[in-house]
Amino acid sequence: MTKHTKLTLAAVGIAATMACSSSALAQSADALIDKLVDKGVLTVKEANELREEADKGFTQAYSVKSGMPEWVSALKLNGDFRGRYEGFFADNPGFEDRNRFRYRARFGVTAIMSDNFEAGLRLTSGEVNGDPISGNQTLQDNASKKPIAIDLAYGKWTPLNSGDWLLATTIGKMENPYVFSDIVFDADYTPEGAGIQLGRNLGDKHAIKLNSGAFVLDEVGASTQDPYMFGAQARLESTWTPRLSTSIGAAYLAIMNPEQLGNAAVPNIQVGNTRDAAGNLVYDYTPVVVDASATYLLDAFPLYPKSAKFPIKVGGDYIYNDGASSAADNEGWSAGVVFGKAGKKGTWEIAYTYKWLGGDAWWEELVDSDSGAFYAAGPVNSAQGAGYRAGTNVKGHVMRVAFSPYDSLTLSAKALLMERIDLPDDSEMTRLQVDAQWKF
Repeated sequence: MTKHTKLTLAAVGIAATMACSSSALAQSADALIDKLVDKGVLTVKEANELREEADKGFTQAYSVKSGMPEWVSALKLNGDFRGRYEGFFADNPGFEDRNRFRYRARFGVTAIMSDNFEAGLRLTSGEVNGDPISGNQTLQDNASKKPIAIDLAYGKWTPLNSGDWLLATTIGKMENPYVFSDIVFDADYTPEGAGIQLGRNLGDKHAIKLNSGAFVLDEVGASTQDPYMFGAQARLESTWTPRLSTSIGAAYLAIMNPEQLGNAAVPNIQVGNTRDAAGNLVYDYTPVVVDASATYLLDAFPLYPKSAKFPIKVGGDYIYNDGASSAADNEGWSAGVVFGKAGKKGTWEIAYTYKWLGGDAWWEELVDSDSGAFYAAGPVNSAQGAGYRAGTNVKGHVMRVAFSPYDSLTLSAKALLMERIDLPDDSEMTRLQVDAQWKF
């Protein structure tokens, strides 16, 4: 058998296997080729040629089997469903304790294409005219039909992803490219605009990452003064030993034309910022954010799977907005610790965080929408009235426990004990969330 025939037959066999299976078997094919090299059946040069032949054969076979164009190499489906019980409790007699049941459902598809292109779409549940950064839907209205919204819709190009370099650009409605705690961005916030991510490995132990973005906050007709958000973040990720790793970050964010973000312009659901008589923002929002964390891995821990390392992570962050005066409470910070990490069968975690977020440390509409306190009267010149209100101008404790009895299922409970910074005595609130989340 000639070398060409040998390689062609092997490539066709591997490609057929890959075309009838997931990407995991594609990795198995690479492992098989490596084993043939180790056994001396193939040379390194022949192995590389075989991989090229297998890739070509896989593309053709996948195209025929799936009906997709030949430049689409993979189509990935993913999503999750979360059921939640939620309770609100307060000692203030002006607040009536509340209980409700909610769900969040998300379903996405990602197309991986040749030339390092990717396009993605994700749909989510959510309430019409509700919180724009939440996918939660309350069970109500006599089992009425519930809406579906676009959560992600983006195109991505990764022109550089080899060796020690990474360069990726994304446009559309995307996953947040920044790495921040929820005193800066709610975990469900999916910005709209353009993002760039650049990475460089500095040897085996260190990597530097640069994240930047330009995001649209609103479109104002007959005006060039649309509100935008710009930002840049640098991070240093280090692995000092097989047990110890650290992460350090610094960022600058800026909202342009904040005067266009008044009560009548955008859905102002949250509270805390200083506003004038017309409901417009008084201050600029140009904060600096720094953060740091360290993770240590234990070989074993009671009641944790013996096959998994047990992580202990400590960290914190600080935000300072020089666009507002200190009298407006323009600072915020959080610090916490996490024992373990849920997500795989048998794993669990226990976490505690304390947070303090001043009223004008950052724009109220981007921060965690679960952290709130009681307002006996509506905030001054806000679009919101009296009651429980999330946003800035809050401080307090956040505790969470989670357990994964299966790879697909995580059970968790979270308690937020928060109060207003400007009026702590009459604003204390406890918000309890009990979740069951399936992922696929």
